[in-house]
Amino acid sequence: MPKKVAIVGAGVSGLASIKCCLDEGLEPTCFERSDDIGGVWRFTDYLEEGKPSLYKSLISNTCKEMSTFSDFPYPEDFPVFLPHARLLEYLRMYTDHFDLRRHIQFKTTVITIRKRPDFSATGQWDVVTETNGKQTSEIFDAVMVCIGYLADPSLQLSSFPGIDKFKGQYFHSREYKTPEVFKDKRVLVVGMGNSGVDIAVAATHTAKKVMISTSRGAWVISRVFDNGYPWDMVFLTRFLNMIRNSLPGRVTTWLLANRANQWFNHAYYGIIPENSKW
Repeated sequence: MPKKVAIVGAGVSGLASIKCCLDEGLEPTCFERSDDIGGVWRFTDYLEEGKPSLYKSLISNTCKEMSTFSDFPYPEDFPVFLPHARLLEYLRMYTDHFDLRRHIQFKTTVITIRKRPDFSATGQWDVVTETNGKQTSEIFDAVMVCIGYLADPSLQLSSFPGIDKFKGQYFHSREYKTPEVFKDKRVLVVGMGNSGVDIAVAATHTAKKVMISTSRGAWVISRVFDNGYPWDMVFLTRFLNMIRNSLPGRVTTWLLANRANQWFNHAYYGIIPENSKW
């Protein structure tokens, strides 16, 4: 009999795990507590407890050529960088093409995952799930946890002395959906990661003023790189990675800084990464 594998979550990793298990002759069962696939890429206008959250304008920061499943390329007419709705559409196509949905139990929450008493000999697990208020226990030979790590926001208010006296509105990016929330306001975005920069740009369309606060700086590059190619197709190659790994760190940093500053001089905006030595 084929080995039974429990897969928790029907997002990108969960779907790929189902497909890989089937390729290896295993018997996968995927437990998804929502009523649909997609995980982080399933947009809703409201927050869902314990689930990741997207903002309406989100677009992938890796191109379709570098983020496609190797056995199921994106359709040629899809944009190079995908709005979340198109990426979810692709996941639905992938799911239907390989008939993965029949291995998914929707609206099913995993309650516990425990090693069986004879685990040292069998390597098996007891998995308790709940569907419509009814709990079920099953034995699996392996468990794959594919729930991601973006569900719980990290809002470190202790790092902002006086925040309790602040009379304005503050919230984590997880709560952000559309720029209308910033209409005619002075906005400070703390953090210069992908989400922070995305939200700051969107806020400029409705806010009175937008500022970004960053403690470490960042190199800002365009999605469109040399000759119109996506940045990651040009920058993240095996050849360039080999060169970067063979050069001293100081030289690599200088090359990156030089390339990034071809778009604009980061020193003018005070956002040179603090650990940059050049």
